[in-house]
Amino acid sequence: MSQVVQAADILRYGARTMERHRSLDSLLVMGLILWDGIIAISSFILAYWIHLGPPLFIWEKGHWLPVGIAPDFRPVWILLGFVPFVRMSTLWYCRLYRVQGEFAFSQDLARIVKAVSLGSAIMILIAFMYRGGFEFRHHSYSRMMFILDWTFALQGTLILRMTVRLIQIAARKRGKNIIPAVVIGEGQLAELCLREIMGNHRLGYELVGVLTRSPRSEHSSNSRLPVIGTIADLPALIRQCGIREVLIADDQLDQQVLFETIMKCGRTHPVHYHVIPNLLNCLPQKTEIDQIGILPMVKLFEEPLRGFNRYVKRTMDVIGASLLLLLTSPLWLILAILIKWESPGPVLYKQERVGMDGHVFLMYKFRSMRPDADDRRHREIMKRLIRGERINNGTPDKPIYGKVKDDDRITRVGRWMRRYSLDELPQLLNVLRGEMSLVGPRPPIPYEVECYQPWHRARFHVKPGLTGLWQVSGRNRLPFDEMVRLDIFYIENWSLWMDLKIMLKTPTVMLAGCTE
Repeated sequence: MSQVVQAADILRYGARTMERHRSLDSLLVMGLILWDGIIAISSFILAYWIHLGPPLFIWEKGHWLPVGIAPDFRPVWILLGFVPFVRMSTLWYCRLYRVQGEFAFSQDLARIVKAVSLGSAIMILIAFMYRGGFEFRHHSYSRMMFILDWTFALQGTLILRMTVRLIQIAARKRGKNIIPAVVIGEGQLAELCLREIMGNHRLGYELVGVLTRSPRSEHSSNSRLPVIGTIADLPALIRQCGIREVLIADDQLDQQVLFETIMKCGRTHPVHYHVIPNLLNCLPQKTEIDQIGILPMVKLFEEPLRGFNRYVKRTMDVIGASLLLLLTSPLWLILAILIKWESPGPVLYKQERVGMDGHVFLMYKFRSMRPDADDRRHREIMKRLIRGERINNGTPDKPIYGKVKDDDRITRVGRWMRRYSLDELPQLLNVLRGEMSLVGPRPPIPYEVECYQPWHRARFHVKPGLTGLWQVSGRNRLPFDEMVRLDIFYIENWSLWMDLKIMLKTPTVMLAGCTE
């Protein structure tokens, strides 16, 4: 059990500070509830006051407090008693009081819009069914008042949640508002899990160490975190170090051993278990249940992006690309001037790329390299990368795959554009031409496709995209095979909601400069 003692030393604050962290989290939730109630009441009163105007109360000389409620405001005053409870209930339902673990601003935005809209719908239903009780059964509530209330409540909730998230980011850099966790596993999947969680404070995890399958692999593991034991040590580790999250990143782990270990951990300590799957070993969400005779069948790999869904996606592409072109047009002019100022040559660069069903098309980009740039080094790197070699041109902490190290072909303006993916903007023209989509796998170069294995070609089942699941999940930090697996996962599990989430997350990734 020496490894368990070592783990207790690693997590210095461990169990001693866990109760303090929980109390801080509880205070944060209580503060959110209090402010949500204030925002809900204030928004409703402000919406009434702006639309219908004062007075709200009856005032008399010599009295510091109102002596009554204005007759026109009385039906709204009675309805006001429901408002904070409805708002807080919908916020709770949409998991907006969850202050631990991973968060994303795009996901918070979607949840806030959903919660506020659901709350407003419930309030309208209550208002037009309840009508202020028997006394006000003939009163008709203003629809504009509910629209204004929705607007004010949305703005207030957004500001409050974004403020809390910024506080959480600062706190997590100081080791607060974190979840002590341990990883079970070894191999590439476990290493990928470690690298992602350790390099992102926003996820809110403090990784204690690694547990392996057996004592033999304990000594052979090359993980950057210390191996603190085997899976058999998990129950004692949970008790001594206050572990609250167990991340299982090993598809070779014996299921019976895992089940027995979880049973030994008991329910005395609140621990959550998460299995990190190998994407190729998972069933896609978009499967179909069928039957042949009396035999039940599960139809696998039924692509959801077909038929009517393709028309929906194309409509969204045309509308989205047109709006983005309009909004970014001043930036196009600025970038064109900078490109011409630094080096001679065309502003736009056209390159052959492979699209849906293997169709070759010309993809547009802002030129970021010298006109006489040679692609032989990149050809060699991609050839070796596709064949399975892990050519890391970054650091162990921040790996970069598929890029030429210290590439002297790139201009200064080009390096800056690539950092924020601004060189990709002209691909909006490809989207309007129907050669690309706003969201999808990135289009490869023909010489890359020549090295593809048969399963890699599943990427060509849909149109290539301007952004995609790969770009917002790690981009150049992921090896080639992992990138393809993400593309296949996207194709098999496509939904309009997934596209919207990826598009909402893309600006955050771009502004963070995580794309180069």
